[in-house]
Amino acid sequence: MARFIVMAEEGERVLLDKAKETLGLDLRDAQLIFTGVGAINIIRSLQHLDRDAELINIGYAGSANFDLGTWVEVTEVRLNHPNVTYPEPELKLSTLDSRLSTLKQAPCYTNCDFVLASDYKDCVFDMELAFIAALGFKNLHSFKYVSDNLSLHAYHDLTHGVE
Repeated sequence: MARFIVMAEEGERVLLDKAKETLGLDLRDAQLIFTGVGAINIIRSLQHLDRDAELINIGYAGSANFDLGTWVEVTEVRLNHPNVTYPEPELKLSTLDSRLSTLKQAPCYTNCDFVLASDYKDCVFDMELAFIAALGFKNLHSFKYVSDNLSLHAYHDLTHGVE
């Protein structure tokens, strides 16, 4: 089965060594794909992949209350739309909890913009994962590194990422 590491930006590459060291992930046989940020980039970058392929999403995420530098294994993902409510599935992800039993597990809320404030706690926020999951990959894992506590300034200081 094909394996892919999916990351939004080249600047996230530094997380690969951290993921190997801290999480003990064996990523040697995985092909690296940089998608770009957001839904359109995700769809264009991943639409051709076999849905049976194993995808490991590694990236930065914000959190309202997790400490900076915390690794989170994402258990489920949904879109973040704080101003309206409508029925929408919560997309479950595959977890590697048997190997990573001490790792914090939490849901991820995907946004189309950077989240600067939220009442949601014990979760992470990103800009890609729900779109990856919505494409229907059967073996999708995600590990997020908390880069900020909903501060665009702190995110930029650490990552030099999206403007």
